Amino acid sequence: MIHRWLWVIRGSALLAAIALLLPLYCCSQAVSNAPIKVGIIGLDTSHVIVFTKALNDAADKDHVEGLRVVAAFKGGSPDVESSRSRADEFTAELRDKWKIEIVGDIPTLCSKVDAVLLESVDGRTHLEQVEPVFAAHKPVFIDKPLAGSYKDAKEIADLSKAAGVPWFTASSLRFWSETERLKNPKGIGRVLAFDVLGPTIREPHVPSLVNYGVHAVEMLYQFMGPGCESVSMQVSGNQDVVVGKWKDGRLGVVRGFSSGLYAFSITVYGEKGILHSEEKPEGYGPLLVQIARFFKTRVAPIDPRESVEIIAFMEAADLSQARGGTAVPLSEIMGAGVRLGS
Repeated sequence: MIHRWLWVIRGSALLAAIALLLPLYCCSQAVSNAPIKVGIIGLDTSHVIVFTKALNDAADKDHVEGLRVVAAFKGGSPDVESSRSRADEFTAELRDKWKIEIVGDIPTLCSKVDAVLLESVDGRTHLEQVEPVFAAHKPVFIDKPLAGSYKDAKEIADLSKAAGVPWFTASSLRFWSETERLKNPKGIGRVLAFDVLGPTIREPHVPSLVNYGVHAVEMLYQFMGPGCESVSMQVSGNQDVVVGKWKDGRLGVVRGFSSGLYAFSITVYGEKGILHSEEKPEGYGPLLVQIARFFKTRVAPIDPRESVEIIAFMEAADLSQARGGTAVPLSEIMGAGVRLGS
């Protein structure tokens, strides 16, 4: 009889424990299934509309589950026409159509979100804008370009490392289906070189490739990886040709038009043949998938050192152009003794 009562008491205690723990378990499940709250900094680019629609509208063709834009900070650069002329329009659309809360400063934004999209079209603003994000320990995607100069890019990387906060930057063209297909080309033997074409529309406040040529440079680095030793740049009218020499002897070429032709293409040269990219839509879906994965795992898909080197590549190209097209070592930009690609 005593044993039976002990079993009853033990069973009752177990049921009581389950009753106490079940709400906690259900609550934790609900929390884990809640979307990551995303904040946007810089409302002067069409990306903020496209990204918000893709994240918040389940019917969008590029919809990515698990993230939701909830707040934004306007920002803007009065001396950049593409920023000055668009920020009010995009801010109004986010506020009125998408019901996004517009806040007055970045620390307030960070207090309301789990992760940040730094979208300001002017790379010169990125260092100042990302500092409070790192201070709040929020993972951040920094839209292209990473920064307006190598000095700022290096400081962003250093601040991130000191704060222990992950970040990454990328052009959507890195993850274009044709970039992915030609990264490991079939049927042409050992790859000898890559030739990438993209627009090189200028913005006078930053080096010539930083504003738009960054797309083509990002594509080139997706193929070549880090480790470029020197860069030369020739300009004739609206045509730009940039040649990078990598430490293993490979050459990578970026061709661009600062006006007129607006197109992206890739040519891969192999020992046994040549491959060209096909005309496929670029789109932002693959990039948003990478961003979502990054916010969930806090693991960046691109090594920050490569992203910083890309800014040095573009700065060296500008210096080469100023010197009449002579090759400029990246070490001149990044500092003596730098180990490229390490």
